[in-house]
Formats: sequence, structure tokens, C-alpha cells
Amino acid sequence: MPPTPLFAAVDIGGTKIAGALVDGDGRLRHRLQLPTPAAEPGPAVFAVVHEVLDRLAGTADWAAVTAVGIGSAGPVDLARGTVSPVNIPGWRGFPLVAEVAAHPAVATCGLPVRLAGDGVAMAAAEHWRGAARGADNALCLVVSTGVGAGLVLDGAVRPGPSGNAGHLGHITVELDGDPCPCGSRGCLEGLASGTAIARRAVADGWRPPGEDRTARAVAVAAAAGDPVALASFDRAARALAAGIAATAALVDLHRVVIGGGVATAGDVLFAPLARHLDRYAALPYVRGLDVRRAELGTDAGLIGAAALCR
Repeated sequence: MPPTPLFAAVDIGGTKIAGALVDGDGRLRHRLQLPTPAAEPGPAVFAVVHEVLDRLAGTADWAAVTAVGIGSAGPVDLARGTVSPVNIPGWRGFPLVAEVAAHPAVATCGLPVRLAGDGVAMAAAEHWRGAARGADNALCLVVSTGVGAGLVLDGAVRPGPSGNAGHLGHITVELDGDPCPCGSRGCLEGLASGTAIARRAVADGWRPPGEDRTARAVAVAAAAGDPVALASFDRAARALAAGIAATAALVDLHRVVIGGGVATAGDVLFAPLARHLDRYAALPYVRGLDVRRAELGTDAGLIGAAALCR
């Protein structure tokens, strides 16, 4: 009997590069994760991707792999197979698809390589195996170091021609807001990401017990009732609500799925989000959005990368 087909999945972000082999039911095998040398030149970052592929190719299951899927921080360019992640400065127009296709284990087997932005990959994962399952029209967000998103419309993930449809983190929600590394200003990511939450809390006088000045530490303080920490999360939730409501008004959404590290704050984020959505999602057809927490956790990027190959 031939082996069950598998997909090689790679999930690339500003802090880690993960890999796994994924079966047709979305189950992961041989999962591994390495830190992203985001401040290093482009070749050094790709060397980590190469090592992830080396390790996966060294498993006995590699013989069953039929395709390679990649979810990467964006923007991406599907037509050219390139990526230009805002949080990996060494990759600007980096030919990721061609470089992965040239990996000896990929090239020898002639494996096709599929690329998507991390938000689209997360949407593909949650629509296949998670909280967007069964939804015809959904927005899936990753709120973490940055803010990414993907759209499910008419029952299918819709990346758009360039692969960046639904890139919610870089819509303007504050007209006179701070400049963003993307070149615009007042972007949602600059107000609602974990980085932004921690930065705002510290600027407003919050001081952690130790040296942990992360959004996770701010969430702990907020859950304990710290007013500055609560205000920082409220500001992020308001920005998210504005972006979600605008997207819902534009494409007529039914469901919203939110994942990523910031979403693990739980009610510290979701309670003010619900309150602000009542204000911003005012039109009758966008009221009552079905907001759910993502179900796939840190594996969403890998499961989504595999979903690209299905």
C-alpha cells in the first residue's frame, strides 16, 4: 500500500520559523521551530528556512510528501513568488518560492511550492479545521507581534491576485496617527499589535514587577485590574473593532475569528472588543457579528500552509 500523502509546511514569522509534515486531516508530524534572525541579512534568514527543510527531509516520512506550503509574514507577491515582510528587513522582494524550490530535497522530487501570507494561511487553517469551519463569509485575524488577516468569501479563502487580500493590519484607523514602517500612518497594527499594546502601556506609566515589558505581561496586569494596562488593551480593542466593522461593511461578513498571542489575553481583549463593536458595527447587516476565538493556536500557520497544497 502506498504511503498516505503528506504536505511539508513552513510557517515564517518575525520571531520564529516553524516546519512540520501535515497529513490530509491536518495532523502534524515532526514539528520543529527555530528562531528567526530577523535583524540579519536576507541569506541568513533563508539559511534557517533551509535548515528546517533539511530536518524535515531527513525524516522517513519525507518520501510521502507531495507539495510544500509556505505561510510567510507579508506582504507577499504571489505572481513573483516573493516576500517583503515588514518585520524582516533583509527580505525585500526576496524570491522565497524559487529558493525553496531549489532546495535539494524539494528539487529532486519536483515538489510544487505554494505561498501565502501568514494571515491567509491562518484563514485557510481555521476554515479547514478550526473556528471558521462551515462559515461562508469570515475574517480571520492574527493579532500578535503584528496584525495579519485573511478572508473567506463565498465559502473559499480569497487571497486576491497579489496574495494580500484582507491585510487588515495596514488599513488606516487613525487619520493623523503615527507613521508606520509600511509607509502609511495610523495603521491598525500600530495600535492593536502586541508590540503596540506594550509600548502604549509603558509610555503611559505602567511598570512591570520585573523586566518583562511584553503584551503578555500587560495582559496579566490588566486581568489584575491595573488601570493603565486595561486602558492599553481598550485602545487596541477599539482599533480592532473599527477595522473589523469596516471590513464587515465592505464585504458583508458573518463570522470573525481572532487568534495570535494577544488573543490569549481572553476577556481582557474580547470584552472591550465586543463593547466597541456595538459602537462601530452600526449598520443592520453588520450588527451581531459572530466573533470567535481561534481554535488552532500556534499550529494555525503550519496547518494553513498545508491547506494551500490541498
